[in-house]
Amino acid sequence: MHCPSCFAINFTLDVVAYTMAKSNLELVDECDKFPYYEDNPAFYAAHLKKHHAFRVNGCDAVLGYILNSAVAKFHWPAEYWTVDSTNQTVTLNTAPDATPEQRSKVMDETLRAEAKRGNFEVLKGWRNEMYAVYAPGGKFLLEMERCATPLFGVVSYGVHATCYVEDEHGLQFWVPKRAKTKQTYPGMLDNSVAGGMSTNERPFECLVREAEEEASLPEDVTRAAAKSVGCVSYFYVRDSRAGGEVDLLQPEVDDGEVEEFKLYTVEETKKALANGEFKPNCAVVFIDFFIRHGILTPENEPDYFQILTRMHRRFEFPTASHFAH
Repeated sequence: MHCPSCFAINFTLDVVAYTMAKSNLELVDECDKFPYYEDNPAFYAAHLKKHHAFRVNGCDAVLGYILNSAVAKFHWPAEYWTVDSTNQTVTLNTAPDATPEQRSKVMDETLRAEAKRGNFEVLKGWRNEMYAVYAPGGKFLLEMERCATPLFGVVSYGVHATCYVEDEHGLQFWVPKRAKTKQTYPGMLDNSVAGGMSTNERPFECLVREAEEEASLPEDVTRAAAKSVGCVSYFYVRDSRAGGEVDLLQPEVDDGEVEEFKLYTVEETKKALANGEFKPNCAVVFIDFFIRHGILTPENEPDYFQILTRMHRRFEFPTASHFAH
């Protein structure tokens, strides 16, 4: 098949594929979407006006941002919640000295009632998994249903593991493809093991559990072979691929659901990243891996410094200290 017309068609397709490729910085941009005050203070302030700050009585900190449209649609029981439209705050008004259990009970009742009303698509993905919310200093404040955390824009936590082999052919990664029936990011490529961290769960124990559930890796294998290498943090703004309402906020720290696993070479992984085949936060985890292993360097990546700093975002909300007791 070397006729001139066939050559012209192949050449055109190659040009289209090349121009649509995403750079590593664009992949980071896709995951870390919330604006930075330092980049444009006026734009940041205007963007923040689209949200109400989520607060809890007795805690002197903003815990997350709730879209104004979500605040207006949500039913806030007056005995426990105060919505201040002037100052754009939503406050959980439990007693200042309430226990985490008392706060969590009110939150759970509020969310279950809202889920029954059926006004939010994101709450239709109820998982019966609880995510923790922290006060300054990493103090446990309350917990809420996992699927509701993007509504409140609170920080959530997860673990990601990259399983790879290295031989005379170089590095190869075990890359899973998410099932087409998944609620979030169906059919996209993922990290070898990844999952959210529930209340009271430590990062390594979460990894052990997720490795067994998602990749059928025995506990003794994970405990013997896995090692912690750091974390990435980013402020994600959800799009339609995440399921449910768009533009909900998801600041995250990432230390039978898979359709298939395949071995990818470094070049195949780079190509899949550039083609946008990976779930956004999984793309960031791979970029972090490439930096740590010297695959991406200041010499071959013009946006190296910006990428490196953007993957370790400092949040304006309190965060956990998973090593504190």
